[in-house]
Amino acid sequence: MNYWLVKSEPDKYGWHHFVEQGRAIWDGVRNYQARNNLNAMRVGDQVLFYHSVTNPGVVGLAKVVKEAYPDPTAANELNAPSTRWVVVELEPVLALPAPVTLSRIKAEPLLANVALIKQSRLSVMPIRPDEFEMILKLGQD
Repeated sequence: MNYWLVKSEPDKYGWHHFVEQGRAIWDGVRNYQARNNLNAMRVGDQVLFYHSVTNPGVVGLAKVVKEAYPDPTAANELNAPSTRWVVVELEPVLALPAPVTLSRIKAEPLLANVALIKQSRLSVMPIRPDEFEMILKLGQD
């Protein structure tokens, strides 16, 4: 199993939107590294849901329920889905009892090399198993 973190602005698509929807197509990714990460996701992988910009922090846990396929929002010249960009489908698993803020992540020595800090603009990133477990633990406080 792999572990991931996806970022979304809460005013545009927050955890509450995700829970209401029940299942989401993670679309609109237009960064090659993030696209490669979407391609690497497998059904059952665990995904941390991160609110960016406003009150940044990890707020929930999701899982991958469908692997990468062409992003329907990225049409090519023939108005058909482009194969350059992909989506995955996610389902919410649980809201964290306490959001794990960016400042709390930065303060935790075990998380000093987490991709969220090292590549702050990346919207889809891998998380090591020990980082994933630490973030979940911090979210229980």
